Amino acid sequence: MRRIGLLVLVVGLAGCGMREPLRPVEGQAMPPAPAMASRAMTTDELLAPPPVARPGRVDELLRRSEEREDDRFNLPTADIPTESNTSGDKPE
Repeated sequence: MRRIGLLVLVVGLAGCGMREPLRPVEGQAMPPAPAMASRAMTTDELLAPPPVARPGRVDELLRRSEEREDDRFNLPTADIPTESNTSGDKPE
């Protein structure tokens, strides 16, 4: 008996799909048009996420194999003395 009730509930919820376009509640108006817009936005435009919310993904950074250019900041390491200087003198 419990399964039948659950089945009726699931079928009832499945039938609650959108049957007509969205519109504002009685007594309320759509949001006003943006300042420089020529017309007000539609419900589909209001519901669509802006590009900032879903930026495009770039999977492949290199389109082709090519030699890497010289990096002017890739400098050789400085000569570091290997022995510790315990006398306090400056290294030569």
